[in-house]
Amino acid sequence: MGAEQVRDGFAELYGAQPDGVWAAPGRVNLIGEHTDYNDGFVMPFALPHTAVAAVSRRTDGVLRLHSADLDAGVAELRLDELTPESDKAWTAYPAGVVWALREAGHPVTGADVHLTSTVPSGAGLSSSAAIEVVVALALNDLFALGLPGWQLARLCQRAENVYVGAPTGIMDQTASACCEAGHALFLDTRDLSQKQIPLDLAAEGLRLLVVDTQVTHAHSGGEYGKRRAGCEKGAALLGVDALRDIAYADLDAALDRLGDEEEVRRLVRHVVTEDQRVEQVVALLESGGDTRAVGPVLTAGHASLRDDFKVSCPELDLVVDTALAHGALGARMTGGGFGGSAIVLAEATDVEALTKAVGEAFTAAGHKSPRVFEAVPSAGARRLI
Repeated sequence: MGAEQVRDGFAELYGAQPDGVWAAPGRVNLIGEHTDYNDGFVMPFALPHTAVAAVSRRTDGVLRLHSADLDAGVAELRLDELTPESDKAWTAYPAGVVWALREAGHPVTGADVHLTSTVPSGAGLSSSAAIEVVVALALNDLFALGLPGWQLARLCQRAENVYVGAPTGIMDQTASACCEAGHALFLDTRDLSQKQIPLDLAAEGLRLLVVDTQVTHAHSGGEYGKRRAGCEKGAALLGVDALRDIAYADLDAALDRLGDEEEVRRLVRHVVTEDQRVEQVVALLESGGDTRAVGPVLTAGHASLRDDFKVSCPELDLVVDTALAHGALGARMTGGGFGGSAIVLAEATDVEALTKAVGEAFTAAGHKSPRVFEAVPSAGARRLI
């Protein structure tokens, strides 16, 4: 649905033209998984898939929310009644943003919102962050708050952590708010310093495929929280603020110090080696060398997520194994895990055969057919109208 359609849908719903229309993308993470809440490094880029919202400001303390994607009416909420973890519906995401802005002292006095999204839900591509960021950007403009993208991302993360109750890191919201077309975002999640890394795979005859297994996951579920708690336990046992502080060269010594804490050892090993893999990919892309060398780094990341962090699933493993067996340069799960999507780096000439092989493997295993599309580094959040 284009910006004009969303604008017209708003007018039909609320009886007036919106003050504007905004978009915020989903993201795919090239490398750096489960490192963001450990103060580590990540490297996402924005997808062309976006959440688009038509929004008008109100001054009466009322928030009205509507999604064109759902068979439901307009939800009407009072700003002074917004309470963390009180809402289990989709409305918690935009309402949480309003709550977070007001909690931070920003004078948001109400809004009418009509939105739609092409970011696949439950696919590990940050559909919730796209909704949060598009609403935050609209309110930032409409109420002249003057907040930069990284600060909007922080507030959106707080909305998801506290209001929604999902213990996610800062990567998803920052990617949606700050990515640039044709680039991957090298983000240090400790100080939020950013570097845009040029990524033009097509120029090298390469493609990055996203394979959505259509196995849904829920970040607010217990398994994600258990991994985060285990990482925090590891940092505490090692006497550091976060696992980011364990140097790759010191990993073996750190693991020895953890003794028989086998589960914690695995989590620590993944985070420290994953930070190293992010730095490897940045170095490879910045050197101007052959981007094909990124492939094995992606595959090593999948093995770590599967064996140490234990957040893969049979469908994700099947994508990776099948793609590699049919000539992929590298492949790994992307996102929080327990379902969602995998990415596959391949020669452009191999895409058709790879896609067919993965589809046939899913059929043979009795799985639902996966959705496959090309991931093109796209623009971050912006005003459309």
